[in-house]
Amino acid sequence: MDIVSIDIDWGRAIERAANNFSRVIPRLFSPDWSATSDVAMSMLETVFIAFAGSLMAAIIAIPLAFLAARNMMGGVIASTIGKWILSAVRAFPDIILAILFVVAVGPNEFAGVLAIAIGSTGMLGKMFSEIIESIDMNVVEAMEASGANKIQILFYGVIPQITPEFLSYAIYRFEVDIRASSILGIVGAGGIGTMIIFASNNRNWNEMGTILLAIIIVVTIIDFTSARIRRKIV
Repeated sequence: MDIVSIDIDWGRAIERAANNFSRVIPRLFSPDWSATSDVAMSMLETVFIAFAGSLMAAIIAIPLAFLAARNMMGGVIASTIGKWILSAVRAFPDIILAILFVVAVGPNEFAGVLAIAIGSTGMLGKMFSEIIESIDMNVVEAMEASGANKIQILFYGVIPQITPEFLSYAIYRFEVDIRASSILGIVGAGGIGTMIIFASNNRNWNEMGTILLAIIIVVTIIDFTSARIRRKIV
């Protein structure tokens, strides 16, 4: 349908938007400090959800990454299956996964942890597999020529090469998951998102300002800290 043919009273729409902004924006910049304690506890819960989900994702992604890496499994078929699994997992947005897990396990923090874990597994698995495929295979071949078995090759030839970048990407994913877990409470998966939906429904924009300020502070601190850690690792 041609958008030009839609009958819209632009003057009224702009006036209404301007009135809403003039009422809402000033209240967002006047945080309700009495809600600081509740907001802090919900934000801490959000951080725990993101951390638990990211940790689970990093653990699950490792075997899937080895399966998807062509230079490890020794066959195109196994690698293709691994890549298909990771692509299928990445196809679901975190919010959709959260809705599914809220239905499966109920509206609680565990649903948020599972949504973050599964949602992050696909991306971490893809990154990890690319790291594995880029390792120096001369080291592996030299160990094979000297008679080392597969376990020795894995622990002394492969893991030392991949560990720094694995840790770097896992920490970076934790940064991303902090942002993702902030909205999962909107569908009942716990965290600060629950307060966001209550404040929005009640038109409590002062409390919303406190929530947004808390998210900005926490995300900034975690971004700064993780960036320094990743620089030291890599």
